[in-house]
Amino acid sequence: MTSMTAPKTAPPTEERVTPGRTRSTLARRLIPYGYLSPTVLLIVVLMVVPIVMVISYSFQDNVIVQENPVFAGFANYTKVLTDPDFLAALENTAIFISVSTVAHLVLGLAFAMMLNTQLLGGVAKAVFRIVYILPWLFTIAVIAVIWRLLLDPSGVVNYVLHALGLIQEGVNWLGDPGKALWAVTFVNIWSGYPFFMISLLAGLQGIPNDLYEAAAMDGSNWFQRFMHVTLPQLRPVIVSMGVLDLIWTSQQFALIWMTTGGGPLHATEMLSTYTYKQAFSEYEFATASAAAVIVLLLTMILAFFYVRQQRER
Repeated sequence: MTSMTAPKTAPPTEERVTPGRTRSTLARRLIPYGYLSPTVLLIVVLMVVPIVMVISYSFQDNVIVQENPVFAGFANYTKVLTDPDFLAALENTAIFISVSTVAHLVLGLAFAMMLNTQLLGGVAKAVFRIVYILPWLFTIAVIAVIWRLLLDPSGVVNYVLHALGLIQEGVNWLGDPGKALWAVTFVNIWSGYPFFMISLLAGLQGIPNDLYEAAAMDGSNWFQRFMHVTLPQLRPVIVSMGVLDLIWTSQQFALIWMTTGGGPLHATEMLSTYTYKQAFSEYEFATASAAAVIVLLLTMILAFFYVRQQRER
């Protein structure tokens, strides 16, 4: 009887890593960074570097206009925060963005629900969609020129109001300190609500009909269905759009500059126009830099809430 022995196996040998293979592995790992490098370079050149420069300017005095500016510490921030014009611009900006955002939400939701209803036919919905989205097709420059003509004391708005017997003489909507802020806010509302409308319309069309049918079977009326079905389903869209609109409206410059220029008597002065005037009208670049940094911090606070809300979703 012969005994069977298991074949001997060779001891494991260590795999040799050649320099060429190491270089190829490293190259594969670096490929994604190579694709990202142009974008990162643009961000650094167009965003990071200017922000760092503006922050450094805000701590110096007589920057740009003098060859050797001196370190001023927080003197520029103190000057800005105690400037009555800056405080007026801050108040005007708060009113402008809060009223605009709320009006954008209300009008956008109302028009979106109108376009989503089954009571309107296809032709009627198509016509309303064209009419409602029309303000979004114009650029800010065109909108500013159009409304300057409409709100002129001898313009169409005063003509219609006078024909209806609501006013006796022409009103200078953009030249009256008591009316100019509300006039530019109205123009901003008119030009911005279509973005809310489109986003909310997409959200409404994504709500399952089963939820409305179940609520109707429970005996709820249309208002109860709106409060307990529609709004909870649209909450993520509403919050996201609201924070984004706050950020965008706070940066509004072209509309204000091309309609009132921040006047009359600083009645429509915004943080953006105040910073621009400090830099290019008063040539106070250090003060303008400090104001720009303050605006950046306020915007970053809003951006923080937006990012956190997106993570929660």
